[in-house]
Amino acid sequence: MMKCPNCQSKDLGKIGINQYYCWNCFIELTVGGRTIHTHQVEEDGSLSSLDDLFDEQERKLS
Repeated sequence: MMKCPNCQSKDLGKIGINQYYCWNCFIELTVGGRTIHTHQVEEDGSLSSLDDLFDEQERKLS
């Protein structure tokens, strides 16, 4: 089961193909291959990458 790399919550909702939303810390996750990409949803609906906050190992699917 996938966990949020930010808060370690398993409370994720599927919002699209390979796209999830963490209901605990309110970030969007996109799965590409075996890597999770993290994004913050801005007020205007755009996404800002949060990948630089996590190392590669934290963003790998297990």
